[in-house]
Order: sequence, then C-alpha cells, then structure tokens
Amino acid sequence: MEYFALIISAIFVKNILLAQYLGNCPFLGVSRKMDTAIGMGMAVIFVMTLATIITWSLQRYFLEPLNLVYLQTIIFILVIAALVQFVEMFIKKSSHDLYQALGIYLPLITTNCAILGVAIICAREGHTFPQMLVFAVASAVGYSLALILFAGLRERFEISRIPKALSGTAIGLVTAGLMSLAFFSFFGMVA
Repeated sequence: MEYFALIISAIFVKNILLAQYLGNCPFLGVSRKMDTAIGMGMAVIFVMTLATIITWSLQRYFLEPLNLVYLQTIIFILVIAALVQFVEMFIKKSSHDLYQALGIYLPLITTNCAILGVAIICAREGHTFPQMLVFAVASAVGYSLALILFAGLRERFEISRIPKALSGTAIGLVTAGLMSLAFFSFFGMVA
C-alpha cells in the first residue's frame, strides 16, 4: 500500500510538472505534436530514472559519508549532463526523425529542472532504494503523462476556434492550469 500511495502521489498529486512547476520549458516547447511529446517523454523517463539512481547512490555512499553534501548540485548536474549526452547519441543513431523533431529540447534535458528536482528530492527525503526507484519512475511517468496529454490537447487547438485573446501561449497556460486541477483531484487518495 505504501508503494501504491507513492506512485499515485508522484504521478498525480505531487506531479513534478503540474504541482511543483518544474520542467515547464520543454512542456511548453515540445508539446506541439504528439510524436515529439512521446519521444521527449521516453527520454525524460530514461534520464530521470537513471540520473536518480546514480545521484541517490552518490549522495548515500559518497557525499554524505565524506561530508561533501555542499557539492550535491554540481555533481548531480554533471551526472545528468553525461546521461543526456548518452541519450542524445542513442536517439541520433536510432531515430534521426525523432532527433530532428526534438531539436534543441533534447540537449535542454541537461538543464531540465524536473530531473534535477527529482534527484534532489530523492536524495534529501531519505528514501530507501526501492522507494527512491518507485518515486523516480513514477515522477518521470507523471511528467511524461502530463506532456503527452498536453500535446494531445494542443493538437486539438489547431482545428478549434479559439478566441484571438486566448490563442497561443495563453490557451496553453489555461489548459495547463486546468490539467493541474484535474491531477490534484487525486489528493484525497493519498492524503
């Protein structure tokens, strides 16, 4: 039951994107087309999970025992940057179309504060390894779910009549706010 609550909490209630507002730049930039959002979501799931495993281990077995916690942010960013380079090389070789579609946003995963935020949350909350793994994967899935749902809605905006005052970024932000409220409706399940 504890892991179920952690999963629901990370995906819906404490969604890293819609509740904690981390990772908004790729959310608004990549979410114009569904296929691009799915590719970005998969890359974020992979990088966030691996980065959190590595950074949690570094925190637990290197930084804390040696009293080097003040280097946490720098080390975490270096780990994330290395993983993003790996993912970028893999996507470039395996799916050139996806690589072109992601464009500038793939290297920007390096500075995606959602990935760094989840890594820091897991390191500081004292999760056990299984709890950290569940939280990291669930947070990545929650981020990807929000990104993909938002992309689907934005594709519908292209064929819809939207008042001029709400067109573009305005309707995107209103939609993101409504999505956030919908996700927050799961609060009673884990509170």
